[in-house]
Amino acid sequence: MRGWTRSWRTVRNGLLALAATVLLLPSPSRAQSDEPGCRPEMASLGLPVHRANLTLAALGKDEVRITFVGHATFLIETPAGVKIATDYNDYVRPQVTPDVATMNKAHSTHYSRNPDPGIKQVLPGWDPTGRGAAKHDVTMADLRVRNVPTNIRSYSGSTDFDGNSIFVFEIGELCIAHLGHLHHPLEPGHLRALGRVDVVLFPVDGSYTLDQEGMLEVLKSLQARVMIPMHFFGGSTLSGFLARSQDNWPIERRDQPVITVTKAGLPARPTMIVLPGN
Repeated sequence: MRGWTRSWRTVRNGLLALAATVLLLPSPSRAQSDEPGCRPEMASLGLPVHRANLTLAALGKDEVRITFVGHATFLIETPAGVKIATDYNDYVRPQVTPDVATMNKAHSTHYSRNPDPGIKQVLPGWDPTGRGAAKHDVTMADLRVRNVPTNIRSYSGSTDFDGNSIFVFEIGELCIAHLGHLHHPLEPGHLRALGRVDVVLFPVDGSYTLDQEGMLEVLKSLQARVMIPMHFFGGSTLSGFLARSQDNWPIERRDQPVITVTKAGLPARPTMIVLPGN
């Protein structure tokens, strides 16, 4: 009995030491939420996404590659080799330095305080001077990128007019729109400014951005042939949105966060394509 007591004490002491060690470890979510400039959205984000290196073939002259980096950040690559990062921020970034970085104002996970100095064009979706809407129309090799301003809710509940942008990427015959941190339905003026959209990248969280029913109506108005969800904070939110969507469009789930699209290879009818991420 005495030997058993000594063994139990040894095990107990080991467990207590392990528990003390765990308690002393920094909490990722707490450490992240203490970063200057962070917003409540960060509490749901967790750790930055780190993608495994993928060996990718060179693009053909009509191909565009889209990689879901995480949250609201995509890496878009053109046939001429131009690289674009959407909603570029200080937490979730592609593994390469983009040539063009677009940013939005709603949360610190959508803009950067310290953009990589190697980026050739940094395009904020709002006017930092506060004089009105941002206006971008930039051409680089085979890429044209422009913006359509939208409003956002401020933390006081008021409207920050022209506080964010939908960014439109025209590459060859393809038109890709990233809806950013969209907070409201699209009006006829927005749709006219956007024009035809072949691929749309859109948020589905339903709380920080537009509610899910409203986002469904946005997608119906755009009629893009490829729809890729983002900004969903975990599987349950995404599953809820897909359940709302399944009667409207076919849904395809991919195993890799990368998709290559061409104008000729677009689906015959609008299709939702889900890439792994958060």
